[in-house]
Amino acid sequence: MLAQQLLNGLVVGGVYALFALGFTLVFGIHHLMNLAHGAVFMTGAFVALYTVLAGMPLWLGFVFAILACGLLSILIEVTAFRRLRKSGEAEFGAIISTLGAELIIVTFAQIVSGSDVLRFPFETFPVEIFEFAGLRVTLLQLFMLVSSLLLMLILTYYLYRTPLGTRIRSVSGNERASVLSGVNPNIIYYQTFFLSGALAGAAGVLIGLSFNSIQFAMGEPFLLRGFVVVVLGGMGSIPGAMVAGLLLGMLQTLTAAYLPAGLTDAIIFSLLFVILLVRPYGLFGKETAGAMRAER
Repeated sequence: MLAQQLLNGLVVGGVYALFALGFTLVFGIHHLMNLAHGAVFMTGAFVALYTVLAGMPLWLGFVFAILACGLLSILIEVTAFRRLRKSGEAEFGAIISTLGAELIIVTFAQIVSGSDVLRFPFETFPVEIFEFAGLRVTLLQLFMLVSSLLLMLILTYYLYRTPLGTRIRSVSGNERASVLSGVNPNIIYYQTFFLSGALAGAAGVLIGLSFNSIQFAMGEPFLLRGFVVVVLGGMGSIPGAMVAGLLLGMLQTLTAAYLPAGLTDAIIFSLLFVILLVRPYGLFGKETAGAMRAER
């Protein structure tokens, strides 16, 4: 029973990690909070759903969701962040502007959906169950886990093993020095926002398939949990977001399985409080929080 719950938590935690990675990317580069990230997550689920309802295959909906959310995230950067980036004290302005962007996106989704809870058609994803070593795993769970891990590996390789990733980390560490070395920060901003939105869109599709319940407000609880993951892992820490996302997913599953209903959030935030007392900058964070780090 415990092993089964840990496996279920690992699947959920992988999606949390995807969501939080996008959140961390933006904070690591801009040192600003993107509170529209939950709306981008929701958009991914809607794009995949309407693609399937239009008669196209799910895999195409998954690709469309990633691309659409990446482009939507770039639009948020252009409209809500570009001017603020030139200001020395933009933290509060970023909160207001991204909240406005989030309200616009959510309102549009509410109008399109008619405030209804939407669902993928039956057997959009094959219903198959595998059993091994006493564990029951569905094909959808395997798809979610493999997709999450694969996207995390691709992102890690991109950031730490490619020239473009090196430029992203250089802008994160010291923008002025990177400009002097010939890096165009505007291109880096577009890249990071696209990657952030793409990860959120992929997470939205996976959650939409898992619960088969898609509605305009589905991004709000994930934004809160994503913030918990980012703080727990360490602000701006890519490895921290991955580890903390997996831990949060397993903790949520275990508390829901073994403790009375309603205690999950209380335990999660209590644990966050205790950890921050011991590690004020998170599990992988440093005092100079904000720059993306390559902890090994």
